[in-house]
Amino acid sequence: MSNGYCADAYIHKERVQAAITHLVDDPTAVRLAETFKALSDPTRVRIVSLLADAELCVCDLAAALQMSQSAVSHQLRTLRDLRLVRWRREGRQIFYALDDEHVSDLFRRGLEHVAHGRPHHPPRPRALE
Repeated sequence: MSNGYCADAYIHKERVQAAITHLVDDPTAVRLAETFKALSDPTRVRIVSLLADAELCVCDLAAALQMSQSAVSHQLRTLRDLRLVRWRREGRQIFYALDDEHVSDLFRRGLEHVAHGRPHHPPRPRALE
């Protein structure tokens, strides 16, 4: 079993040089880490899942998640700040959607990854009260 260390202290210079061409810069790494950090919260992931195929207002999201509007708004603020969701006003209502196809793709690829190799059992829809 490997202990995570190289058995030899030999550095493969060509491999290292090739890998360095794909190394992200520090500001990009920070922004990407913030994006993944935002998606590390199960409630925010569930909000993203609802917005993946629909534009919804806070009332709709709160009903679907069985949460208070205040709690949903708090999570949406984080997602908005990181440009994962966008909003538009229609009269007195504000509707939310995923910011762009990149966010949708990131979410769907994440779903594929966690389902890979395991049978997928979609959750049963909950009845609204």
